[in-house]
Amino acid sequence: MDVVAVAQSLAAEVRQRAPEIESGRRLPADLSQKLAEAGLFRMLVPAEYGGLETSPVDVARAIETLAQADASAGWCLMISATTASLAARLPADQARHIYGEANVITGGVFAPMGRAVEDGDDYVVTGRWKWGSHTQNCRWIAGGAMLMDGDKPRLDAEGQPMHRMMVFSADQVELHDTWYTAGLAGSGSLDFSVREARVPKTRSVALQSDPLLVKGAAFKFPAFGLLAMGIAAVALGNARAALLAAGQQATAKSSEGSQRTLAERNMTQAEFAQAVAALSAARALFYEAVGLCWHAAQSGGPIPQDLRARLRLACTHAARTCADVCRTAYDLLGGQAVFLDSELQRRFRDANVMTHHVMVAPASWELAGRVLLGQPTRDSML
Repeated sequence: MDVVAVAQSLAAEVRQRAPEIESGRRLPADLSQKLAEAGLFRMLVPAEYGGLETSPVDVARAIETLAQADASAGWCLMISATTASLAARLPADQARHIYGEANVITGGVFAPMGRAVEDGDDYVVTGRWKWGSHTQNCRWIAGGAMLMDGDKPRLDAEGQPMHRMMVFSADQVELHDTWYTAGLAGSGSLDFSVREARVPKTRSVALQSDPLLVKGAAFKFPAFGLLAMGIAAVALGNARAALLAAGQQATAKSSEGSQRTLAERNMTQAEFAQAVAALSAARALFYEAVGLCWHAAQSGGPIPQDLRARLRLACTHAARTCADVCRTAYDLLGGQAVFLDSELQRRFRDANVMTHHVMVAPASWELAGRVLLGQPTRDSML
């Protein structure tokens, strides 16, 4: 299945409905269902559970394509597609229970904001999570939770707190209408919570330590590299759309007091060219890093630490470069860009919210830099 072509076939409707997505502060349920029926949320579900088992390169390209139509829609696709990779570490009966239905949608938050206490074959979980993107449309919602021994976190052999992703059914979860933000308004990234929710131990996953229970090179791709890759892909699609919009408007509009269009001005030409170059370079580095990790995954052995670090580096660089590119596109149009009916102001706002995700935040430079400089690194986040 050509997932990029599928994403492209949906792009026109997504773009047309961008104002509705923005004002509704979520991806409309019917549009989310169209993406599900098209198979896009199953790109990273194992083939043995009816998934597509798509290569990470094509996953990134599909996300980038949809994000070019609307960043919030691309973000929702990114979250639900990458969450589905949990199926590769779930026991087969649980994986089939959750992902056996063709149009199921899942989402979640890795951060261990919950607390889990063992009770027989279950965990009893209480917690509240921020950034629950696309959860309004999800049948199953995952949230990270610390494993507790009494009032203290359970520690692993290295003295680090142990935590697992708990997979809740939607009817166990309360959604909180907290998503009033400067950008990515349509991603519906609200808070969600559970209180003493029972989760079978077999319906939980430790991404950093649980083994893969299926074959397939796609699932050897680093879990956090996959998430960072998805964020960067959204940023790339959003920035490309910003430049296209700026270019089209620059050729049609003149600045005040001048008969020349903006495109005829030397400063516009130079700044636009530099932005195109910056975006093209960031995109090239990104797909090179994704491709190298994918090649290593296909080779059968573990993906080397330096390649995983370079992937995280390329993702952070792409997301932050894209924010700069969107700022350039926004500035090029001057006062015309500040009105709410301008696509450029939305692209600018969306780009600058993306850079606050922990996977591409400034601290990720340090993580990659330690590896590149040969310093001892606890690389569980790579």
